[in-house]
Amino acid sequence: MTTTAQGHGSLGAAAVAQALRQGDCGTVAGDRGTRAQYSADASNYRRIPLAVVFPRERRHVLDALGVCRRLGVPVTCRGAGTSTSGQAVGPGVVLDFSRSFNRLLALDPHARTATVQPGLVLDELQAAAARHGLLFGADPSTHSRCTLGGMIGNNACGSHSLAWGRTADNIVELEVVTYRGTVVRLGEMTQEEIDEAIAAGDDRAELIAALHRLAQRNLAVLRTELGQFPRQVSGYALEQLLPERRFHLARALVGSEGTLAVVLSATVRLLAPPPERALVVLGFSDACAAADAVPALLGHRPLALEGLDHALTDIVTRPETRAAIDTLPAARAWLFAELGGTADTLPGQAEALAEAARQAPGCTGSEVITDPARARRLWRIREDGAGLATRSPDGHEAWPGWEDAAVPPDQLGSYLREFTALMDRHQLQGAVYGHFGEGCLHVRITFDFSTEEGTAVFRTFVTDAARLIAAHGGSLSGEHGDGQARSALLPLMYGPEIIALFEEFKNVWDPDNGLNPGMIVQPLPVDAHLRVSPHRTPLPLATVLPFSADDGDFAKATRRCVGVGKCRSASGGGDVMCPSYRVTRDEKDSTRGRARLLYEMTQGEVITDGWRSTEVRDALDLCLSCKGCSADCPVGVDVATYKSEFLHHHYQGRLRPASHYSMGWLPLLARPAARVPRLVNALTSSRLAPALKRLGGIAAQREVPRFADQTFLSWFRRRTPQGDGRRGPVMLWADSFNNHFSPEVLTAGVAVLEHAGFRVQVPDGTQCCGLTWITTGQLGVARRIARRTTAALRPAVRAGIPVVGLEPSCTAALRSDLPELLDGDEDARALGRSTRTLAELLVHQAPDWQPPQIEARSISQTHCHQHATAGFGADSTLLARMGIDNTTLDSGCCGLAGNFGFERGHYEVSVAAGEQVLLPAVRAAADDTRILADGFSCRTQIAQQTPRHGTHLAQLIAHALPPSGASGRPASPALPTDKEHARD
Repeated sequence: MTTTAQGHGSLGAAAVAQALRQGDCGTVAGDRGTRAQYSADASNYRRIPLAVVFPRERRHVLDALGVCRRLGVPVTCRGAGTSTSGQAVGPGVVLDFSRSFNRLLALDPHARTATVQPGLVLDELQAAAARHGLLFGADPSTHSRCTLGGMIGNNACGSHSLAWGRTADNIVELEVVTYRGTVVRLGEMTQEEIDEAIAAGDDRAELIAALHRLAQRNLAVLRTELGQFPRQVSGYALEQLLPERRFHLARALVGSEGTLAVVLSATVRLLAPPPERALVVLGFSDACAAADAVPALLGHRPLALEGLDHALTDIVTRPETRAAIDTLPAARAWLFAELGGTADTLPGQAEALAEAARQAPGCTGSEVITDPARARRLWRIREDGAGLATRSPDGHEAWPGWEDAAVPPDQLGSYLREFTALMDRHQLQGAVYGHFGEGCLHVRITFDFSTEEGTAVFRTFVTDAARLIAAHGGSLSGEHGDGQARSALLPLMYGPEIIALFEEFKNVWDPDNGLNPGMIVQPLPVDAHLRVSPHRTPLPLATVLPFSADDGDFAKATRRCVGVGKCRSASGGGDVMCPSYRVTRDEKDSTRGRARLLYEMTQGEVITDGWRSTEVRDALDLCLSCKGCSADCPVGVDVATYKSEFLHHHYQGRLRPASHYSMGWLPLLARPAARVPRLVNALTSSRLAPALKRLGGIAAQREVPRFADQTFLSWFRRRTPQGDGRRGPVMLWADSFNNHFSPEVLTAGVAVLEHAGFRVQVPDGTQCCGLTWITTGQLGVARRIARRTTAALRPAVRAGIPVVGLEPSCTAALRSDLPELLDGDEDARALGRSTRTLAELLVHQAPDWQPPQIEARSISQTHCHQHATAGFGADSTLLARMGIDNTTLDSGCCGLAGNFGFERGHYEVSVAAGEQVLLPAVRAAADDTRILADGFSCRTQIAQQTPRHGTHLAQLIAHALPPSGASGRPASPALPTDKEHARD
């Protein structure tokens, strides 16, 4: 077998990219930035490709293969890039099908089939099928971004494969092309069809004849060694060539990891789910006890039977997820059993399964979950497992490599005990979770790839683990494929005869070894091309921010991204991350793409100019600094913080973009403007406005917000306090945005706080949280402002006075950014702990306060920074107490995001982000539906893009308060109407 991957060394990236462009292969990228983004997937491995191709049409795929064949360059196919085994990275040309070769070609609800291109995301297929009451059976936890092509490559399974089968079980037909350019349509075949195909005498005939001969010569070994239990995914699925399986060549290709042929289209089987489902949560004393209980529970025919260990749930810090975990039955491990049936039968089914579990040793309790919303929150814990498990509770990095082994379910308890002992012997740790019902365990392990000794431990451990899995009759992989992580270990699972058959099978399809070489056969070593390597010394990059959670190591912070790709989800699902990717569908605009570029910057190989890198700057350009990733990424990748750090160094000593001055310094510039607001407003709305916008780097399409006639602080310092102040003082943070542009929000806040019994104070002078300097990377100025603010608030904080903020971005800055900027400053930490949102203060520190009753409907837009730091829980509680029927929009970021949406070059992306959910929802809302938006940016986007006007929670409450005459309380500010042109 000739390895083409060894023959391309003399070809440079530029030459390969040029040949591909000339060959009409679709969009071709050979720049350093794109190559860096595609250097890794979700595995431990790193390969820098020569070029990345984004085919838009079938002919682009064929043309790209032709060019690569002529140049002798290997090809790696890629979907979402979520492979944990290293199959989606390669040294040649990467074909990314996810961006443009991603259409649903046909859906036949009567035949219950769909035909798709390989780049179609599973959730998009599920949404189309759901309109006909159907679904695709395999549903991996990456369903929001994984592609059908990737699922075919790995034989993906997911939680419900226990009932609905693996990807292979749901494939009807494939159209594929070989490296040599032969296009073949594959499916099941009768002997008559085989004979007829062979008689044709063409390339397809030669292929089918060779495969048929292979099968006929080895019937006994195919029947006894392969396909022995559903999750035996390692190697090639040669059992599908057996006559009793109808010589199903399409299913034989599933799980081949892109090593045999390139999928052009796939016809898949759809099914009808049961009318109702119920979730039964079962607690156990440990994961081994949970594993022991599995065989008895399988008799109750669950749709899914998933397990997770306390080591996984202990990692969770996100408040909403943590709250869901705290509702689980008291235990050290859990099984999630999902049942399907009718509303009449499900209670009995659930009770029977729970009773069977209670008979098992180590069962600590059970609960039947009937609330669909709560069930979704609990399932999210399991779905986020791959990301959560990448950090141990003590902060150590944990990695894949042995994350997908499977055994027959009756062996699971025994295997798990011995596997745990094996980890202990090697002084390793890992959080166990996975598809217990099918004997498939996922675990991320605390390998240390940064040292020679740690890498040697990894190599020895996976070898010992492979022997252990073979002793239990198991498979190295249960759904992730072998890839580089396990292919070299296959001889420990299979004998020489099977390995030889795998090589023969590969040679029939790909005699040039041009497709994903080094996977399954002729494998690469398990410790080659590691992403973290003791042989690679990162650049010495000093940082301003402490990155304490990553030991002050910027490279370690950026490699938090392990590639699970949740940031590539096309829809929110309750998350903010990642608004720019949802608009552009470009990897560079995802959290993962940016983190990968930043990591490569620290390595100094592909990205060679460190903080001055234009590739990194350009990738960060469309980052909205929304902080969504800091909460939504399972491992807490925080690109907003990385961006601030990068911009600080990138522009140090150099001229910055104009917007960094006009908007970065806005809080300071607003002070003189507030003295002559009418003059400033006249200028910004005059014929000079276009020129002023150009000078300030502001998008021409944007209206400049109007300064208020009077600032809030001017009003407040002339007024007499109202109310009895029985609850004591509260420090109201007079943020720059509301103070200068919408003081009515802060005025409403005063009315509400005084009605609730607080004595309202404001800081001395005019203070600022420094947010605009942080987001534009002017960290030196931001730090000086942070010190000044901390000093101004120090007496109040030390006196135990809570600080309440009405602008979510500023509240978040006080909570999290200032303590980071002033690392080690206890007063800054205390300020962060003392800061509250209005709803948090009223719900938790005035629990007996009776808010006004408002019988109304509302829709609410949660500000991104509030989503990341506080959540919307307190707001929901308060709205419910008021009688408001509120719907929290699953809208993600509004798209304006502070300075981002005002900056020149960002307008289209800004509006497109808002148009995904928020703006259409606002336009569609009934006239009497209140539009709640606490964020200045959110209200501005709504006002500038819709005929409606956003209302702050404080305004909503204040408007409903009784007049001051009878109670001595302040008069309630008027609620703004949609007819008014919003100042904000």
